[in-house]
Amino acid sequence: MKQNTFSYKVKQYLMFAGPGTILFLAAVGVPFIYGLYLTLTSWDGISATKAFVGFQNFAAAMKDTAYWQAMGRTVIYSVFAVVLINIVAFALAYLVTSGVKGQNFFRAGFFVPNLIGGIVLGYVWKFVFNRAFVAIGSAISSGTAPSLLSTPNGAMFCLILVSVWQYAGYMMLIYVAGFMSVSKDVKEAAMIDGCTSAQAMRNVTIPLMRSSFVQCIFLSITRCFVVYDVNLSLTNGEPFGSSVMAAMHVYNQAFTYKNYGLGQAEALILFIVCAIVGVTQVMVGKKGEVEA
Repeated sequence: MKQNTFSYKVKQYLMFAGPGTILFLAAVGVPFIYGLYLTLTSWDGISATKAFVGFQNFAAAMKDTAYWQAMGRTVIYSVFAVVLINIVAFALAYLVTSGVKGQNFFRAGFFVPNLIGGIVLGYVWKFVFNRAFVAIGSAISSGTAPSLLSTPNGAMFCLILVSVWQYAGYMMLIYVAGFMSVSKDVKEAAMIDGCTSAQAMRNVTIPLMRSSFVQCIFLSITRCFVVYDVNLSLTNGEPFGSSVMAAMHVYNQAFTYKNYGLGQAEALILFIVCAIVGVTQVMVGKKGEVEA
């Protein structure tokens, strides 16, 4: 009887989840395992043979100064971008759930930037920074104004600004769901007890929305740590390589310099760092959610 039940469950799984499992293994599982194998080789992406070198690629990655500089820039970029994305998204969500006229139109409008591909978005904003803002600055100062993308700090600022503009609308929808999940009765009870609107927001609404904060921060962290498309089209690592993020360095190492083994090793380190930061943030957030 137990064997028949097990066989029936296996057939059900293969019928409903089997195709998805096969696609996941083909698109994620097998490439990931193959990537782990490449970290132990010195393959150049062209030759038929892949010389086994053990953990030499990981040792080389630890000594790769350019990689760790790119990782440091990625951390700085991620900290500022994640904070600003969530502040802007929360403010927008509060605006479009406060009963303002045309709030459904604003929800759709704020979400539109997330629908634009990162490559296209980068080129659009590159034109804005290099042409529109320069023309406005030159008209105001009666001289030739430099582009923000021409300096290291300016390029980093532009990357952060574009990322906030792109992701804030998506995170806004999650915060909107969080606002709508808080019962009006709870808010009214807090107001009856003498809370001001700010106190009710800080002590009632925000704690009950903690799961929304956990999701948004996790999504924004993981997206910012592996940013590549906007980095490529907006700055391409310029000026003088000062805006090369970790994902771009990994890509260049593997596909430009033909060091696939080293590139895969550095990609794995980036994945581990991103996973540790993301999982730690979720665990801390979930713990606070239970306490709330």
